[in-house]
Amino acid sequence: MNTLIFRTIAPVLTALMLLFSVFVLLRGHNEPGGGFIGGLIAASALAIFGIARGVGAVRRAIVFHPLSISGAGLLMATCAGLFSIVFAVPFMTGLWVYPEVAGVEVPLSTVMLFDIGVYLVVVGAITSIALALEEREVE
Repeated sequence: MNTLIFRTIAPVLTALMLLFSVFVLLRGHNEPGGGFIGGLIAASALAIFGIARGVGAVRRAIVFHPLSISGAGLLMATCAGLFSIVFAVPFMTGLWVYPEVAGVEVPLSTVMLFDIGVYLVVVGAITSIALALEEREVE
């Protein structure tokens, strides 16, 4: 399934799926969705791009090794839990701050930090698996 139409539409489809995955990620810490499903959508987008353009194109597009992305996500998720210990509340308790940015109050939370960490872990792990499978298929 490496047709001209598929190779042409894959970058556009990948961009749309990545954008939607970020929407699901950012919506999820207050409503259904979040890091896991957003990460699956993003990893699926990268897998589609890999099928259309090859593993090398995906590796160039994501810059970092997929397992490094997973490691960064694991660090972020762990830090989200450790922040609560610093403020003498139980581990993984959600904490919020409300800084003003350009005159608008922006709610930031450790819940969102945890969701972003989960997103990165899922993207890195699933992309690593997909790339390994696609590389084996080529050999």
